[in-house]
Amino acid sequence: MALAQAWSVALFGMDGRMVEIEADIGKGASKMVIVGLPDAALNEAKDRVHAAVRNSNEDWPKQQITVALSPAAVRKNGSGYDLALACVILAAARAVPTDLVRTTVMIGELALDGRIREVRGILPCLLAARRAGVKRAVVPASALSEAALVTGMDVFGAAELKSVLDWLRGQEDALEMPSPQEAPVAEDLPDLADVVGQPEARWALEVAAAGGHHLLLVGPPGTGKTMLARRLPSLLPPLTHEQSLEVTAVHSVAGLLKPEAPLITTPPFFAPHHTTSVSALVGGGVGLAKPGGISRAHRGVVFLDEACEFAPDRLESLRTAMEEGEIRLARRDGVVCYPARFQLVLATNPCPCAPPRETECSCPPNARRRYFAKLSGPFMDRVDLRVRMRPLTAMSTVDGAEPEKTDEVRARVWRARERARQRWAEHRWTTNAEVPGPSLWREFALPRKATALLDRGLHSGALTGRGADRCLRVAWTLADLAGVERPEADHVAAALEFRDRRAA
Repeated sequence: MALAQAWSVALFGMDGRMVEIEADIGKGASKMVIVGLPDAALNEAKDRVHAAVRNSNEDWPKQQITVALSPAAVRKNGSGYDLALACVILAAARAVPTDLVRTTVMIGELALDGRIREVRGILPCLLAARRAGVKRAVVPASALSEAALVTGMDVFGAAELKSVLDWLRGQEDALEMPSPQEAPVAEDLPDLADVVGQPEARWALEVAAAGGHHLLLVGPPGTGKTMLARRLPSLLPPLTHEQSLEVTAVHSVAGLLKPEAPLITTPPFFAPHHTTSVSALVGGGVGLAKPGGISRAHRGVVFLDEACEFAPDRLESLRTAMEEGEIRLARRDGVVCYPARFQLVLATNPCPCAPPRETECSCPPNARRRYFAKLSGPFMDRVDLRVRMRPLTAMSTVDGAEPEKTDEVRARVWRARERARQRWAEHRWTTNAEVPGPSLWREFALPRKATALLDRGLHSGALTGRGADRCLRVAWTLADLAGVERPEADHVAAALEFRDRRAA
């Protein structure tokens, strides 16, 4: 009887869990059995591994092979266990030494000719292995640049099974080593100076960027709503290393990473069409849910153009994520949680006919009400800034002041963000939009004189408790942009004006 042990990682959403793979070669007819709740893709690994080993000029054991995946009660999904299965079976057959097999995490899918194919989620898998204390990993060569983002581990890349077996037998140069990481190339983002006029909307965009607030732009077609929204990412600061790993891990699970630039350092931007499904927006799928667009836009911007054309269930599905910064999805095989701390920008026309000027609108009042009814009260209560954009009266700026460029606005936004970061550093909040309401009213309470307008709005019913919290967050952002220590009554009044329902 021969027994060997290897390691791989099971991925459940963003969470990796170490899987111990044991292979036993005993008496009996030549066949292979996998136990430990494998799914269909993993059960098919028996044929893939057999063919890959044979086509790598290795002898396949002619006795019964029993492979156990532990923990046995956890369902195992996908084809990423193929490489570990091949190595542990050959180690049990004493075709390769067992020392490296027992202490190395192996991830990769095998082709029938022995090539090692890339699988999704390499980055979160290796982060889980590092937390478990594993110091060495072998991954597909095509995913080596992604795997190299995990520090504190020796990571090797392999293009074929034969190279891994040579390495296990002592040939140290059989596997590829990570190459030095190149500095990411800065993206060429559009400039804010391209937007003509709209001073109120430009100011609201600056406030949204400085505090991480959600924004609604309402106005006739052609006034610059989409242009403004697409320039928001250029105002945001680059992601920190920790944030970059979070965003990159989501894109790794979704299979969207580029080998030439695996680390995402700039805030992502996601702009779905209004016909998108709920699953595409927030995540879904059979078995375990896959990440949706809002998770891929984590630490970035989600832009819904023509927001009133989206079906109400699409918009309502965003409510929890807008409040909590994450999305929990329950499916047949369990509940997964994906990060989804994004800035939402909505753009919409004031009515279905959308004339250049509102005085020319031909829509009956009930049609306008139905059009905006898709933006429900609870949904709009989570939108901090609402701006009504005006029709353009002139396109030329020759005789007028030049619009501010992105660099000038970005400098103010970054200064405001740094003030907020230092203030909330003890609590690990990075923007004003992340601060919980109770902290705003207790630990960082403002004088009664500054919040009198909020008390009046709550008393009259014009403002909800959530709305009052969000007004305070915007007031802190306005104070940061003004360079003052604490918000004053004028900042609270300006924040309340941004929530004016007439703007929507």
